[in-house]
Amino acid sequence: METIEREDGGVKMDDSGSVPPARGGEPDGPADPLAYEGVWRFTAPAVEESVPQARRAVRDLLGRQGVPAHQDLVYSLLLIVSELVTNSVRHAALLSPEVAVEVAVGREWVRVAVEDNHPYRPKALEADFGQTGGRGLLLVREITLEAGGVCDVEHTSTGGKVIWAALPLTAPVPAPVPRA
Repeated sequence: METIEREDGGVKMDDSGSVPPARGGEPDGPADPLAYEGVWRFTAPAVEESVPQARRAVRDLLGRQGVPAHQDLVYSLLLIVSELVTNSVRHAALLSPEVAVEVAVGREWVRVAVEDNHPYRPKALEADFGQTGGRGLLLVREITLEAGGVCDVEHTSTGGKVIWAALPLTAPVPAPVPRA
């Protein structure tokens, strides 16, 4: 697995719930970013061994940067990274011998993205209880929604795809339960 490098740009993320899908743009908020804010990207070969390596790299990055993420959020992000890297390894390795993982941290959001060079743009499949696979993106979508985040699949300028999920650093406030 290659070294994680911080990019000079940033992903524009704000507390209004709007998370632009494209990388780059101007950071929100004051000119001085918080210590944990930034964008990091690393690549790995599209092999099964890269899945736990990517998960560890993201976990270590969040800890090293001091990202104020609660334990449930970290678990959700790591599960999302595992599912997305696994999908790239299993379904895109023939056309994409390398997978890229990007972590963008803003004041209010953490965004993880996995990019490969395969042109197929998958959709979250409805659960088919007769099959043992095919639910990874459905799981990513549900975890993201439950955390109050957003996710999407996009084409890259090189003809591949990037699948990303952005989760808020603060836990969503549950709806009040009506009393009887």
